[in-house]
Amino acid sequence: MDYPGTLIITGIKSTSLSDEEKEFIKNEKIGGVILFAHNFESPAQIAELVNSIQSLRDEWPLFIGVDHEGGRVMRFRSGFTQFPAMYDLARLDSPKLTFEVHSHMGRELAACGVNLSFSPVCDIWTNKDNKVIGDRSFGHDVETVEKHVSAAIRGLQNQNVLSCAKHFPGHGNTIKDSHFDLPIIKESIEELRQREIQPFVKASKSRTEFMMMAHLMIDAIDDKLITTVSPKAYQFLRDETKFTKIICTDDMEMKAIADRYSIEEAAFLAIDAGADILLYRFPEDAMRATASLREALKTKRLKKEKYLQKINRVEECKREHFKEYKPIYVPKITSAFNNPEAKKIIDLVNDKKSKVVG
Repeated sequence: MDYPGTLIITGIKSTSLSDEEKEFIKNEKIGGVILFAHNFESPAQIAELVNSIQSLRDEWPLFIGVDHEGGRVMRFRSGFTQFPAMYDLARLDSPKLTFEVHSHMGRELAACGVNLSFSPVCDIWTNKDNKVIGDRSFGHDVETVEKHVSAAIRGLQNQNVLSCAKHFPGHGNTIKDSHFDLPIIKESIEELRQREIQPFVKASKSRTEFMMMAHLMIDAIDDKLITTVSPKAYQFLRDETKFTKIICTDDMEMKAIADRYSIEEAAFLAIDAGADILLYRFPEDAMRATASLREALKTKRLKKEKYLQKINRVEECKREHFKEYKPIYVPKITSAFNNPEAKKIIDLVNDKKSKVVG
């Protein structure tokens, strides 16, 4: 029997699993779970939640992911070191410190069983009026973003946490927020190649395990389909970055995609176009997507060879990076937190920021 749920990373509703969520994750062999602020109470609670999720695993542990960028995009707050925005960190012009910050981040995440950080942001802050990316970016130019992206990936890898380079092919030259509307990018292919995608090329060379496809409309790549469902966009990513590993979508419940396609149709189109993993904030839509993919396999609308290529990519990643899962012993995780060296870096960033403002 085929298990297209392996190509799904689902969110869950609360700080613990419901019976319905347990059944879905176990029976459909779901590939992973993404955690948000509504799933978080404390590091200990996250560790216990991850233990309960991994108890449902099949052959390999699940991806347990979270948006953990620093600054305003950190789903876990109390107990976790609150690092500044990456733009402020990069102004210290020290990839070594960026490596150390992400090593600290990775240590705290790994202590709780989180094995995938949906970071770093590879977008260049090209448009100064862009609020959705803004200070989530490392900077305004290719060179700055490239060197800090590479350091961030290596820092996470240092703690055995997988990274996800986002948001291909670059969300930095937009004004609209794809959570609510469809951003349209008018840059030429040459401009994209010379600027926006260069940090993703660097991320690929730095051996990131995931790249995230954004929900964007880019006429130079495909003037009919948004990137999420465009075979041309996925082929562009593969060709330009030489990336051979997992491509995931951004959240499939964001309005840029959800206002244009049903959950069922979007799931099929994205996988058929070139996505390896689909991302959902809540389980109800993940369930609908899984059913849609199973139906597409049954009717042969989704070709078996293409489906198996994606399954193999996911399993190869897990085989390479995940050993047999050992439940986290919760009382021991506190030693990973409140590192004095992390506080020193934060103080350096704040001091630099105050001098720039002053």
